[in-house]
Amino acid sequence: MPVDMRTYLGHVELANPITTAAGCAASGAELAQFFDLGRLGAVTTRSITMAPRAGRPTPRMAETPSGLLSAVGLQGPGVDAFLARELPWLAQRNVRTVVSIGGGTVAEYTALARRLTDAPGVTAVEVNLSCPNIEDRGRVFALDGAASAEVVASVRSVMRYDVPVVAKLSPDALDVVAVARACVDGGADALSMINNPLGMSVDTDAMRPALAAVTGGLSGPAIRPLAVRCVWQVHAALPGVPIIGMGGVLTGRDAFEFVLAGACVVAVGTALFHDPYAGLRVVRELEEILAARGFHRLADAVGLAHRPPGATTRHRTDFEESPL
Repeated sequence: MPVDMRTYLGHVELANPITTAAGCAASGAELAQFFDLGRLGAVTTRSITMAPRAGRPTPRMAETPSGLLSAVGLQGPGVDAFLARELPWLAQRNVRTVVSIGGGTVAEYTALARRLTDAPGVTAVEVNLSCPNIEDRGRVFALDGAASAEVVASVRSVMRYDVPVVAKLSPDALDVVAVARACVDGGADALSMINNPLGMSVDTDAMRPALAAVTGGLSGPAIRPLAVRCVWQVHAALPGVPIIGMGGVLTGRDAFEFVLAGACVVAVGTALFHDPYAGLRVVRELEEILAARGFHRLADAVGLAHRPPGATTRHRTDFEESPL
């Protein structure tokens, strides 16, 4: 029997749990030349800012063992161009669209949310909290629970009631659970984790940093254990809050690991750079894994690894009880 792959982000139903990670598919058009984007659960846009941004100087990407360092700097056309061209393009194709937003002040996040609240085609808003707060000496919002909650509350206060607000968390926070709890208290309908941890690489031939910005965000398989740990901890503390898990997902088995840890949605990011079909492949592989283990619904596997040792799960058609 086919597996029911439907899942929910807040009250919004997605046909399957796989989405793109912010910044890894721009705003969708690049991937659309390979397949129908509607076959994914959702597409997450790059982080949209109020004004156009050219991004950071090159080199701004560097390969590392099992990972990628990047310091792009939220390059993009700004919210006006996004609303005029990119979002309508996605809406015309009935693509479920999670719009990522980034700002340097609480007021900027609020202004972005206000521009999006009546825009057709917005499935959810993901608040990229890994941006420096220019009103607090450049301290990243995501590192402070109170600052994160203030941003989330401001976005939630102006965002249309039926559009979920998703807070994207950083593993660089000293206590990711405390920040997650603060965001939920501030009005977040769901949580997204993890954003890229900060890393650095030195070019030993040039004898200088590999990135022009010196440091950058690390992505790829190298960070998956860190991401799974964060998802596990937050799901254990806040079991009723939907989680988008991400970080080094290359296969359906990787996605299944996130699901078992507590994620109901899984984002594919860096893998898309070398395999544009990675999202579709992960959906198929995840469904095959679920079916092979006797699951009829994806929802039955979410957070299952948190069950007590020795517990069994009844999910087979023959009612055989078997530990997974």
